Amino acid sequence: MLSTQPDKATLFRSLHTPAAPLALANAWDVASARVIEAAGAPAIATTSAGVAWSLGSPDGDALTRERALDLISRISAAVTVPVTADIEGGYGQSADEVAETVAGVIAAGAVGVNIEDGTRPAEELAARLTAARRAADRAGCRLFLNARVDTYLFGLGDPETRLDQTLDRARRYIDAGADGIFVPGVTDSATVAALADGISVPLNVMAGPGAPTVTELGALGAARVSLGSGVAQAAYAAARRAVRELLTAGDYGSLADGIAFPELNGLLAAPRGAEAR
Repeated sequence: MLSTQPDKATLFRSLHTPAAPLALANAWDVASARVIEAAGAPAIATTSAGVAWSLGSPDGDALTRERALDLISRISAAVTVPVTADIEGGYGQSADEVAETVAGVIAAGAVGVNIEDGTRPAEELAARLTAARRAADRAGCRLFLNARVDTYLFGLGDPETRLDQTLDRARRYIDAGADGIFVPGVTDSATVAALADGISVPLNVMAGPGAPTVTELGALGAARVSLGSGVAQAAYAAARRAVRELLTAGDYGSLADGIAFPELNGLLAAPRGAEAR
């Protein structure tokens, strides 16, 4: 068992390799984090969308910093593996406020963050990343700073020049202190390979139905593969199926594949990560 936050930070960094990409099934609450850890995951990533939904907010910078940090703290205290937190744009209007968020994330026990550019100019996220890196350095934490480039996810710019635009943003973010680059919205082999070839730090892609396998993405150069909000969406879909079945057919068959009560209850029986701060 890892006993300190620095140990977890070191391990988390070492897990980023195309030879065996870090596969992350993103959690949105303590129970999902415990389930993911118990299934053998070497690390836990949160999904900002799933976290926001679980707390009654929409995704998209609507959740307050305080509520987000509270959830990150709860998850970090509940598991023994490293935790990386998706913090959207940084839960702040300025670079200084993003630095405050990152300091809070570290205090909450996490060893990594995702910060996204969305539709912001590249220079704005670069400033946020620089502030985040300084905050981590002040805290003495080897925080893994993963910069998310949303050019493909949001279909920004000219499709003919989107790859070059993405690589340009990635290089700016690396210069600003990013340890990894996350490009969601891309799973085709040619683009993933081109991104991996043009980016000097670990490449993170988001996978889902129809995407290449984790091993195949690793062979293309991806060092990290995450599911984003996909697991949370699947869980909520299971809840909707059960309700519709109950209200229409009056049946309960969709509950047959649930985790057994004693198993799930046992995962929450005692805190496991509080001593690892």
